[in-house]
Amino acid sequence: MMILQNDAVRGRPYVLLLPLLEGPFRGSLQAGLDDHVDVCMESGSRRVTEGSFGSCLYMHVHHDPFTLIEEAVRVVKAHLGTFTLMEDKTPPGIVDKFGWCTWDAFYLKVDPSGVREGVKGLVEGGCPPGLVIIDDGWQTFCGDDETVTDGGSLECSVPGEQMVKRLVRFEDNSKFKEYRGCDGSNGMGAFVRDLKGEFSGLDYVYVWHAFSGYWGGLRPNVPGMPEATVVATKLSPGAEMTMTDLAVVKIMEIGVGLVPPHQLYQGLHSHLESLGVDGVKIDVTQILEMVSEDYGGRVEMAKAYYKALTASVKKHFKGNGVISSMQQCNDFMFLGTETISLGRVGDDFWCTDPAGDPNGAYWLQGCHMVHCAYNSLWMGNFIHPDWDMFQSDHACAEFHAASRAISGGPIYVSDSVGKHNFKLLKKLVLPDASILRCQHYALPTRDCLFLDPLHDGKTMLKIWNLNKCSGVLGLFNCQGGGWCPVARRNKSASEFSHSVTCFASPQDIEWSKGKHPICIKGVDEFAVYMLKDDTLKLLKYTESVQVSLEPFSFELLTVSPVMVLPRKSIQFAPIGLVSMLNSGGSILSIEYDTHENLARIEVRGHGEMRVYASEKPECCKIDGEHVEFDYVDNTVRLQVSWPSSSRLSVVEYLF
Repeated sequence: MMILQNDAVRGRPYVLLLPLLEGPFRGSLQAGLDDHVDVCMESGSRRVTEGSFGSCLYMHVHHDPFTLIEEAVRVVKAHLGTFTLMEDKTPPGIVDKFGWCTWDAFYLKVDPSGVREGVKGLVEGGCPPGLVIIDDGWQTFCGDDETVTDGGSLECSVPGEQMVKRLVRFEDNSKFKEYRGCDGSNGMGAFVRDLKGEFSGLDYVYVWHAFSGYWGGLRPNVPGMPEATVVATKLSPGAEMTMTDLAVVKIMEIGVGLVPPHQLYQGLHSHLESLGVDGVKIDVTQILEMVSEDYGGRVEMAKAYYKALTASVKKHFKGNGVISSMQQCNDFMFLGTETISLGRVGDDFWCTDPAGDPNGAYWLQGCHMVHCAYNSLWMGNFIHPDWDMFQSDHACAEFHAASRAISGGPIYVSDSVGKHNFKLLKKLVLPDASILRCQHYALPTRDCLFLDPLHDGKTMLKIWNLNKCSGVLGLFNCQGGGWCPVARRNKSASEFSHSVTCFASPQDIEWSKGKHPICIKGVDEFAVYMLKDDTLKLLKYTESVQVSLEPFSFELLTVSPVMVLPRKSIQFAPIGLVSMLNSGGSILSIEYDTHENLARIEVRGHGEMRVYASEKPECCKIDGEHVEFDYVDNTVRLQVSWPSSSRLSVVEYLF
């Protein structure tokens, strides 16, 4: 949806080309002849045509690529007046909770007993979920040739079968309707109430639905439901040249049953709110561009749908109780983000390659991370980036976990019941179901913006983020596969899958960005803790450390500005809880008492706490009580227990 370019050799600034909406037309960029870039303006309807355009592309120039994109989006907001910037919205509370999604655990066979067992297993393992997403499989749907009963929704078991079905009721299917609650009530409402009552840390229950209600929309001529019209689907020429997708193929077979959008969302969401459901994961958002021929085109149709969706979300889900999925088109960014503040920035997490390549369990994971990181450059201005779920027992689980730990977004898994790597999950999840989330959202470092971390055999994916008192760098060797324009799908490129080396430096972190920048003025050195290597180094701002990684492995670097206690010229920098993947995320605040040579740190979490100190402390205290500590290689190490009355511990270092 945008092109960012730069010529660092000649000292030229970064240039952004951003296609816009103009009237009922939507702009996109595509390759032209002789290395030219074409702007393609399309309405999505042969009835809506135009011969000239006056404001279909915006161009912006700046020497800072991150500021460039932020400024450009602000200009477009003023021009279009149709969306709200992410910085002016509040993401839903689920971004700070550990979650579990039922999709890969059950697929369409999800039922109340399975969901309860899944939550119970995570709680008993010490990783309680604060969020449960009941994915596809709870709704009542059937095919056009089936009787309007629960039949279709109960008989589908293979993913893909449901994509030729339509919604026939807003209510849950009999798997959930037949649930008998502890108080004698029944149905999904009773189940949600019992689930939250039994597991006190579970604050949020979300459910899945498609943008048009279900994959095939709503079925016509169903008593008690809005009257639907089945509309044939059609792909634009550009979409026809992209990857073949199972959902698109299936939906093309049957068309989509459309109803007035306000009837759809008010009917569905009011029912869900009455059940105690806190929010929705909305999938198949891209469907609008396929069904707009008779409705004034994709832009006009999108305006109507997003207006209705926005009103419903404000009324029933506090304005932000949505995870948006498959919404990466610029129609959504420009028209659908008035209130929606959280959305997926990549494809689904694929535990295996849908095309059958056994090595896809590895190289597809690298694709996922690269796509999420680079897409966030654009999408993070509109929505808080969500890197999707993963499975903690997957071959690349630690690889995924490290990226989620510093992504700045929600962390949720789709583990099958009883199949968990609790040792790994406890590096992400605290006992109260919360996570150590970064203050910003992860983005690629400047030095890899125009390189290929998937196909060149030499570039490391480097991403940066900020915690409250330190920065973090993530290094990931993702080489080995990605988009192949000839095959028109993601494909293995094993010739590039080998060890990769890069340099990491404090200057890779954009310290001044986001709502909570970190001032490093006057900072002479940084304490850099390498999690996997378990080493600490001191680096100047422009100095770097060399890191080599094997395919689909990672390193996380906590980068902490070194402060000086003036009375004894003691250098000090907090690292955090090294038992957590995002170590620096455990530090909520730091206060220096220069008169007493005291550093006081608020810590959230438990485990081994480390700080850099140029001298050994005289004593250390936790919540006012003296504690034992070790001092090894200029590092102070002590154990922080999970507090009984508060989630915070105050750790003091007296020199």
